Amino acid sequence: MSCPLCKAPTDKAYRPFCSRACADRDLLNWIDGRYSVPSTDPEDIEKALEESQSVTPRDRLN
Repeated sequence: MSCPLCKAPTDKAYRPFCSRACADRDLLNWIDGRYSVPSTDPEDIEKALEESQSVTPRDRLN
């Protein structure tokens, strides 16, 4: 079995990853929303647009 991120052999302690670094990288991908399925529901799109318009420039800095 190889690491899904870097393709190196896995380490039993971090399976399915090869190291703590790859496990942490995968966790950050989840937190950043890189693993998501885009919605085609019009209501979701409208909600996202409303939320993005209600964010002020100051909010974006935080």
